[in-house]
Amino acid sequence: MHSVVCIKQVPDSAQIRVHPVTNTIMRQGVPAIINPYDLFALEEALRLKDRFGGKVTVITMGPPQAEVALRKALSFGADDAILVTDKSFAGADTLATSYALAATIRQIAKESPVDMVFTGKQTIDGDTAQVGPGIAKRMDLQLLTYVSRIVSVDQDKREIVVERRAEGGVQVLKTSLPCLITMLEGSNQMRFGTMPDMFRAARYEMKFWDKTAAGIEDVTKIGLKGSPTVVNKVFTPSPRSEKAEMIAVEGGSPADVAVALLAKMAARFPLVEKELAKRA
Repeated sequence: MHSVVCIKQVPDSAQIRVHPVTNTIMRQGVPAIINPYDLFALEEALRLKDRFGGKVTVITMGPPQAEVALRKALSFGADDAILVTDKSFAGADTLATSYALAATIRQIAKESPVDMVFTGKQTIDGDTAQVGPGIAKRMDLQLLTYVSRIVSVDQDKREIVVERRAEGGVQVLKTSLPCLITMLEGSNQMRFGTMPDMFRAARYEMKFWDKTAAGIEDVTKIGLKGSPTVVNKVFTPSPRSEKAEMIAVEGGSPADVAVALLAKMAARFPLVEKELAKRA
């Protein structure tokens, strides 16, 4: 079982600031971390390795300093790591990023066939949730998004059964391998790295792939040239001027509070009252 996990090094969102004049994100002095959602993907790939054997390859596209994120992934138990880095990749949006990562995974598959590709459901810096599906589309892989649990994997039949979180509840899906899975948050808990894995991660000879090694066939589809997305402005939301309204309820029982709250909502939002009445 060979799993490839796509991770991204992102700025810690808890410490991001927006420049008051230029309205751009100020990255100076902001620590970089592995995208938290990608850790759920990495842990799930490691669990499959524990059950079925095989190996886990971690890849990321980014600047040379993203090597720190890959070594962190190796310390958790990943077997191989590849940093796809080239000045040509600078300024890539989700379209260009998915193209570059798909080409990289194809190159990896030439040496060792890939059974599953894992990503987090999205990244905390972009929040688009587009890169995973973009890779699946470019590689013609079965796509399973917002997966909360892998129920079973049948290596002989090349099938996988998962539980997927949907708006109306939970869906149970079965599909064939190879596939791409985007993992939902809370689906597992990241393990602690062992001392041997930490030493191995520190000694690991990192693989750096430029656009040639990554198998990029069309340079117009990477970096700024391959990125049609344009961000006009980044800004912090304005604080709300409305203050919380206190509702006094006689009696104070939960039923009295609920009735008073519903009456207040119905007076302010007539459409909500109609919708509630329709559902009732």
